[in-house]
Amino acid sequence: MILKSLSLLNYKNFESVSFEFDDKINCFVGNNGVGKTNVLDAIYHLSFGKSYFNPVTSQNIRHTTDFFVINSHYQKEKRDEKVIVSVKKGQKKIIKRNGKAYDTLSQHIGFLPLVIVSPTDRDLITEGSHTRRKFIDGVISQSDQSYLKTLLSYTKTVSQRNSLLKYFVANNTFDPSTLDIYNQQLSEYGTIIFKKRTDFLETFIPIFIDRYQTISSGKESVSLSYQSNLAETDLLSLLEQNLSKDRILQYTGVGVHKDDLSFEIDDHPIKKFGSQGQQKSFLVALKLAQFDFIKQQSKVNPILLLDDIFDKLDEKRVEHIIKLVDDQNFGQLFISDTHADRTEDVVKKISQSYKIIKL
Repeated sequence: MILKSLSLLNYKNFESVSFEFDDKINCFVGNNGVGKTNVLDAIYHLSFGKSYFNPVTSQNIRHTTDFFVINSHYQKEKRDEKVIVSVKKGQKKIIKRNGKAYDTLSQHIGFLPLVIVSPTDRDLITEGSHTRRKFIDGVISQSDQSYLKTLLSYTKTVSQRNSLLKYFVANNTFDPSTLDIYNQQLSEYGTIIFKKRTDFLETFIPIFIDRYQTISSGKESVSLSYQSNLAETDLLSLLEQNLSKDRILQYTGVGVHKDDLSFEIDDHPIKKFGSQGQQKSFLVALKLAQFDFIKQQSKVNPILLLDDIFDKLDEKRVEHIIKLVDDQNFGQLFISDTHADRTEDVVKKISQSYKIIKL
């Protein structure tokens, strides 16, 4: 899959701009603040229908205007695909493929597989469990539409159950039969989600560990493990056991929406004991493993975005990552960096075509 061209209208800092891309490596270079990351974010927007860096849609519209349009031309499996994302303030976002709008944005997820590596990925290590669940769910959803539908249904049911718990307290009442309906639904959806996350991680973890060993030249040992209450007890039993607490807090306190991932280096939490370089290598390995998994499932080379790749990584490690594109047929790569010479020195060392785009 190749992104051939891109045009932006009123997207973030761009009034109007168009790009033609190389089939292999494209490098956006320029000073901070010129919009390098914004171009990568527009490419991400085309795959996921939202910004990677700012999910508030209206805030991605250029100041003093009331709409944006992202227009693109892809080549996928020898077919031309034209995808447009457009937004007008106060109206629903529209994604069109070859002139036809999707009924729901979720129908588009997975059609243009993509992986992004960014300095903001550090949130996966430093922030709460929600960020890590979002990572797992995002990887699985790109190749499994039924998982995404189940996840949306589960999230909606949790919200409904929470509203019911609040209603009971506000009206000084309690109806166990109504609550049981939501419990049964959560158990059904949650069991599916837990099984698919478990199956995914059984495949994903060995790929991740192999990627980290390669990036770090085998100098450190890392691990990734899945933490879920459902590993010990079924969700219906958990909900019943936690009922008294849920009624007091007016919130569903157990379920797959509480699952987490544990990240460790040399048997210690990487958040506390990993250096900045080790943490960055850990995150890059996660994203490259994500790439491998999506490629394996979809039989398509995802687009790979490397935003500010030199951040907290020495040039030797960056060079190794770029070489992976040459050695393992990664497909199309987009890089952003502040130093044109540094970037070109690295990409020139591999045998793929490239284009330097100065902003």
